Amino acid sequence: MALSQSVENSLKEASSSLRNALAFAARQERSHTCQHIAKLLNEIDLIQRTDEMFDTLDSMKDGGNSNPFGKFGFDE
Repeated sequence: MALSQSVENSLKEASSSLRNALAFAARQERSHTCQHIAKLLNEIDLIQRTDEMFDTLDSMKDGGNSNPFGKFGFDE
């Protein structure tokens, strides 16, 4: 089940705001602050990519798509 449009939009907005905060923090704040803002950005990206991966796996399980990595010759 893919992320709903509202969740996806909210994650993109949050990511955009955090990138802006990181840009300001890089000029004025301690490295510890920048590190944690960057971690939050990474977590948001991870949520989106993991959801895409689960969608792909669900699609493969249901027989919708073939293996995205091609044939390995095990089934022959």
